[in-house]
Formats: sequence, structure tokens, C-alpha cells
Amino acid sequence: MLKHRVIPCLLLRNSGLVKTQKFKNPQYVGDPINAIRIFNEKEVDELMVLDIEASKKKYEPNYDLIAQFAGECFMPLCYGGGITSIDQARRLYAVGVEKIVIQTAASYNLDLITKIASQYGNQSVVVSIDVKKNIFGQYKLYSSASAKALNQDWLYFLKKAVSAGAGEVLVNAVDRDGTLNGMDVTLIEKAASACSVPLIAVGGVGSLADIKAAVNAGASAVAAGAFFVYYGPHRAVLITYPKYNELTALLDA
Repeated sequence: MLKHRVIPCLLLRNSGLVKTQKFKNPQYVGDPINAIRIFNEKEVDELMVLDIEASKKKYEPNYDLIAQFAGECFMPLCYGGGITSIDQARRLYAVGVEKIVIQTAASYNLDLITKIASQYGNQSVVVSIDVKKNIFGQYKLYSSASAKALNQDWLYFLKKAVSAGAGEVLVNAVDRDGTLNGMDVTLIEKAASACSVPLIAVGGVGSLADIKAAVNAGASAVAAGAFFVYYGPHRAVLITYPKYNELTALLDA
């Protein structure tokens, strides 16, 4: 097991895999089951699947599809999208999901995090926080469901989410999403300084050096999408993942 996890983050839309840039223009990149099988072969430690339409369109998780994912996964599966109740969380755990990611519901109902953590353990629930810079370069809490900035201070919300029972926090730099241009190290440092549970950083990974930079900035784990599904300057779709010894050398150095 690596000291710091490196997690493929797959985006689900209409049962297919897509990749976005700065949360816009989702491009179809393939079949999720096929991607999961490839990641199995590459001995990935953990896999994250996020349905980017569920909360936006107010529909529940697709339990049958997620059960298929869990049945194919040789690694722990983390799922997010459309979760608004403890009953939905219960169904997801029942089909084989090990962790659930909650963002939209957490923004207005942190009691849900407390209830899930109390029943299933803090390690089973991740709160996702999207952060986007405004025109003045200030970090703002962002809602992907409404595509708007929220009034709450993002660091205050992070601390509240942890107090409510989140076992991990996923911080996504919206402005770096899908760009492959490097992670927002300043954002990661700010989040890590305020976070008393493991921090997963996502947004902008374009090289192994970017993963190392995020870990050096305080991330416990690094998630990436485009880095694992695209190859070359023309963004040809190719599912990849670094060899285990490469990651060991990178993260243990």
C-alpha cells in the first residue's frame, strides 16, 4: 500500500464516462465497465466514480449500474452523485460501495453527514468541496449543481464538514479541472492546514511531478481524471496508470 493514495476519478454522465474542463464541455471517453477492468489490471488501490448529473437533475444514484461497478472492482469503490438521504447511502453500501462522496446535500444538510458517519463510520463518508476563484482571485465555495458560487467561506465549511463527521475531504480546484496544467498548490496548502482528516486533492494533474507537489503541499491522497484517460497533445483516449514501483519511488522519496 502506498503512503499516499493516487486515485483515478471517473466522471459519469448518462451511464457513460466523460471528462470535463473547468466543469464544462463534458466529452465522452468510454464505457465505465471497460475502464474499471483496465484499472483492475493496473492494480489501482482505490477508484472514485462521480455522477456529475445526478444532483443537478435531482435524481437518485443508479443503484443497478453502481452494483455492476462494485462487482467488477478489485479495489475499494468510492461513489458520489445524487445522495440526499441515509436510506440512499444504505443502498449504496449494500451494493458494495465502500465510501460515498457527498457535496450538494452537505452544503445545506450537514446532519446527513453526522447520521451516516454515526451509523457506518467516519471512514465511509467523504465530503466534496469545489473551490473556484472569482474575478479578484479569491477562493470561493462553488456549487457544481447550480454552477454558482456559494456565500459560505470554503475553509469554514471544510471545518464544519469535518466536525459533522466527514472522514475525508475532497477538495477540487474548479479552475484546474481537466487542464493537465498542474495543481493549485496554494489551495491544497490552505486546505491541508485547516483539515484534521485525510485530504484528497483533485484538479489539474498533468504529470507525476504534479502528484508529488500536491503531496508536498499536504494532500494525503491525489485524485485525477484527465491524466488517466487522455494521452498526448491531441487528448487521445487511453486509460493509463503509473506502475506501482514508479509511484513508490515518487511518493516515498
